[in-house]
Amino acid sequence: MTQVAVITGAGSGIGRAVAIDLLGAGYTVVLAGRREDKLQETASLGNGPALAVPTDVADPDSVRALFGQVRDRYGRVDVLFNNAGLSISGSVAELSVQDWRHVIDVNLTGSFLCAQEAFKLMRDQAPQGGRIINNGSISAHSPRPSTPAYAASKHAITGLTKSISLDGRPYRIACGQIDIGNATTEMSHVFASGVPQANGTIAPEPTFDVRHVAAAVRQMAGLPLDTNVQFMTIMATTMPFVGRG
Repeated sequence: MTQVAVITGAGSGIGRAVAIDLLGAGYTVVLAGRREDKLQETASLGNGPALAVPTDVADPDSVRALFGQVRDRYGRVDVLFNNAGLSISGSVAELSVQDWRHVIDVNLTGSFLCAQEAFKLMRDQAPQGGRIINNGSISAHSPRPSTPAYAASKHAITGLTKSISLDGRPYRIACGQIDIGNATTEMSHVFASGVPQANGTIAPEPTFDVRHVAAAVRQMAGLPLDTNVQFMTIMATTMPFVGRG
């Protein structure tokens, strides 16, 4: 039976790379994101059946409509890659409440809403079960300077991952988290030009091919449901994360 995967934030970056990889591996992929033109572009780059569904993950009605389409069209969902996210910079003293709420709404509430709808479908479908993979980020462990909303949202994703894992046990629903550091995407040029460090300096950082992220997600997704990668960290080998840099 063909596996059905839902990917949020599928119009660019990591989401696009994972979508293309899973399409090549034989999955039917549902592409969710804000911009239909970007989702269609992702679909055109893949080799397999893809459905583009414009979605605002922070809107409960939009998320319910997304999974309603998945249920009506395919009857099930086997994998959710909770990937949609954004970051707005600003120190604790400077970040506006509006920007704080926007980041939390997309990164955390959006992940919860998508996981909730996927969970219900996985619980009720036959055969029962499925897998949810949350994009946690290196910031789920160590924040960058002036990113309180992003860091808080990603630390919270770790708690959400653990909670879904526990709640999913009776229903063969596995949940894991992938924490990604400095993958090459449309925005990765900032690493080459230099990014703020904890000591106040600006320094370039190494990156790695986003295709390795896609391969890692595919490995997590392809495991039998009695086996789970609870947490995986994948990063540029020499990025300033382990120890003092």
